[in-house]
Amino acid sequence: METEGLLAPESPADAREQYADLATAAATVVKESVRRMEFDRVERDERLTNDVYATAHDALFASLLTVQVGTREEFETWCDDHPDYDRHVEGSDTVENVVWHAVPFAETVVAATYQNEREAAVGTLRRIAFGRLYRSELERAGATGE
Repeated sequence: METEGLLAPESPADAREQYADLATAAATVVKESVRRMEFDRVERDERLTNDVYATAHDALFASLLTVQVGTREEFETWCDDHPDYDRHVEGSDTVENVVWHAVPFAETVVAATYQNEREAAVGTLRRIAFGRLYRSELERAGATGE
């Protein structure tokens, strides 16, 4: 089993703090990307909306979530060791690899199965984890600008 990523919020407050810490980095990535596209001032002002910044911020947070990558057996062992956690698994029961992210404050684990495309599964899982478990918490706290 392997671990990838940097963010593993233990509480809603941790999630809000880690999300807030990424705001400047997300804005910088957007601004530098737009600068590289060489938009004129009018086009830049039209295209560079609050939604663009928010999407970049959400994507950056999601892309840094810590995930476990292992076999189905390792995932099942993890689940057996955390019987109070709700489990949400996307994918097929017939493949042997699983990537998962646990959210202690929600007592939930989300997982995605894969056979060969590890990077795709990791990316998919991070988007699922953000959308299913973090977005509503961050919106409730007013952290996302929604």
